[in-house]
Amino acid sequence: MSQQQISLPAKLINGGFAGIVGVTCVFPIDLAKTRLQNQRRGQQVYKSMVDCLIKTVRSEGYFGMYRGAAVNLTLVTPEKAIKLAANDFFRYHLNKDGRGLTVFKEMLAGCGAGMCQVIITTPMEMLKIQLQDAGRLAAQQRKPAVMPTVKLVVGSAAVPSRYYNAGVAPAMQRVSATKIARELLHTQGIQGLYRGLGATLLRDVPFSVVYFPLFAHLNRLGQPNPSEAAPFHWSFFSGCAAGCTAAVAVNPCDVVKTRLQSLSKGANEESYSGVVDCISKILRKEGPSAFLKGASCRALVIAPLFGIAQVMYVLGVGEFVLGYTPVSLFSA
Repeated sequence: MSQQQISLPAKLINGGFAGIVGVTCVFPIDLAKTRLQNQRRGQQVYKSMVDCLIKTVRSEGYFGMYRGAAVNLTLVTPEKAIKLAANDFFRYHLNKDGRGLTVFKEMLAGCGAGMCQVIITTPMEMLKIQLQDAGRLAAQQRKPAVMPTVKLVVGSAAVPSRYYNAGVAPAMQRVSATKIARELLHTQGIQGLYRGLGATLLRDVPFSVVYFPLFAHLNRLGQPNPSEAAPFHWSFFSGCAAGCTAAVAVNPCDVVKTRLQSLSKGANEESYSGVVDCISKILRKEGPSAFLKGASCRALVIAPLFGIAQVMYVLGVGEFVLGYTPVSLFSA
C-alpha cells in the first residue's frame, strides 16, 4: 500500500478536522438528544427535538444550544482521529495477505476501532452530558409541580450540587467542564471521569462493527473501478447512510450510557448502580419505548458527522497538509 494509504498522521488530521466541522454543525441536535433521553415518564419538559431547541433558545439564548460544545470540540479531534485511524490501521493489518477483507474481518477492524476510541469518548461524553443536561434540570425546577432541588450522586456518596446544578442560581450557570473534572478527580480519582465505561463500550463497539463494514460496501458501489476512489459526494452519502443506520441500531445502548453518566438528578429521578440495573429500571418504569428516546436526534447527529468525516478522507485534507497530495473537489 502507498504511503498515502497508511499514513497515520494524515488520517489523524482528517479525523480531527472532520470532527470539529461536524460537531459545530450538529451540536444543537446532540444537546436535544441528551435532554430527551434523560427525561422520565411524567416529568417531560420537552415534547420533541424541535420543542426542545425552541425552549432552549427562549430560556438560555442561542448559545444555550451549544452548552458543552467546548469540551466536545476539544476532545472530538483525538476521538474521531483515533476511531477512523484505528479502523484503517486494523483493516491494513488484517489485509496483509492481499486477498481482501471478508465481512468478518471488516467487523473485527470496526470492533478494534470502537474499543480504542473509548479512551477519549468516555470522559468527553461524561463532561459533555453534565453541561448539556443542566438546562433540562433548570427547566424542570421552574415547573410549579416540581419543587425539590436537584441532587447529584457520584457512586454511592452524595456530592454538593453547587458545581453541577445550572438551574439554581446564575453563578452556577457558569459551571465549566474544568470544574466538573476537577471535582470528579478530587472525589473519585481518574475512575470518576470513566463512569459509564462499560455502557460506552456497549454502544461504541457495536456501532463501529455496523458502521465501518456498511460504509465500505456502500462506498464501493460508487467506485468507477476497483482502482479509483468513489466521488466525494458518494462518500458523503455513504457515510450518512451508514452512520444513520448504526446510530439507530445502538440507540438503546446510548440511552443507558446517557443515564449512567448523568450525575445530576431531578426530582424523583432514580440513580443506577450499573448497566443491568439501569436496563431493568427503565424497562420496569418506562417501558421498552424509552430505549428509543432521542433516536431521531442521534441519527441526525451521526449521519452528517460521519458523512463529513468520510469526505475529509476522500479529499485528503490530512495528506494535503502533510504535502502528500493536493485537495480537489472536482477530481475527488
